[in-house]
Amino acid sequence: MTDWPQPKFLDLPDLRMAVYEQGEGLPIVLCHGWPELAFSWRHQMAALAHAGMRVIVPDQRGYGLTGNALNDGGGEADVPLYDMPHLCGDLVHLLDALQLEQAVFVGHDWGGLVTWQLPFYHPERVRGLIGVNTPFIPRLTQDPIAAMREAQGDNMYIVAFQDYGAAEKVLEADVARSLRFLYRRSARRADGSPPPPPAHKGWENFALLELLQTEESSWPGEELLSAAEFQVYEQAFRRTGFRGGINWYRNFSRNWQLSESFPTQIPHPSLMICAADDRVLSPAMAEGMDKYVPDLETHVIADCGHWTQAEQPAALNRLIVDWVKRRFAA
Repeated sequence: MTDWPQPKFLDLPDLRMAVYEQGEGLPIVLCHGWPELAFSWRHQMAALAHAGMRVIVPDQRGYGLTGNALNDGGGEADVPLYDMPHLCGDLVHLLDALQLEQAVFVGHDWGGLVTWQLPFYHPERVRGLIGVNTPFIPRLTQDPIAAMREAQGDNMYIVAFQDYGAAEKVLEADVARSLRFLYRRSARRADGSPPPPPAHKGWENFALLELLQTEESSWPGEELLSAAEFQVYEQAFRRTGFRGGINWYRNFSRNWQLSESFPTQIPHPSLMICAADDRVLSPAMAEGMDKYVPDLETHVIADCGHWTQAEQPAALNRLIVDWVKRRFAA
């Protein structure tokens, strides 16, 4: 398993953040998604540090050794502690604690959603932006939860996550099984063509909590993590549970309401890296993104599903290093 450094702990407003660092040079902050950890960037840290970057990787609010907000009393009333102002604020407080003015921010999955919102909350702290799988999504004309419910039904996982406590009960009933279900790589056909759509109808609308109850032998794809890697995730989520991360999802409507007066464009230099076989965040979702992000470069990594950092680490590292060196040459 890739060597992984020990964390330092930073006392931020309402948070004791665990942060992993390596290298010197241009600061680059790697932001994980759900249900991930700073450890999800294990294949990127040394490569980016070797390329001349100061790599900064936090366990974000609700995750890993950072854990939940210090003011979180553990109830539904504390869900707003995980909204976008808090998540973006954490990253700026991280820079403050490290005495850094700006950084390039890289985000995967939910980390990508936060990364693309930073220019609206703290534009002066952003040097550049890199989305991994997650594109910039312009503000919808209606509440996103209402839109998802209308399009994909009540059992679509993001909609189902709005039922406070329900998802946690399912996922925490067997943490190892839940993580085995989630951490799978797309399995291509023998001829190299994309994998066929899964047979169970629940995959059509990502009914995660229902699919988790199906026979493990029917789950598509292949297990992604080695035994040692899997143990890191299992221990982390046994310690924290899933509530903190799921609370990010419970702020979709709140974040949408807060963004009503935001500008429509992001002026910062930006890179979008898509994964060809990602069923949740398909490359098609990034089409037309340059209308909102004019200074944009886009790439698609072939033979890659949702967990790009682990599925195609060398390809991802090459794209990040090449773009950073071209755009931010000393």
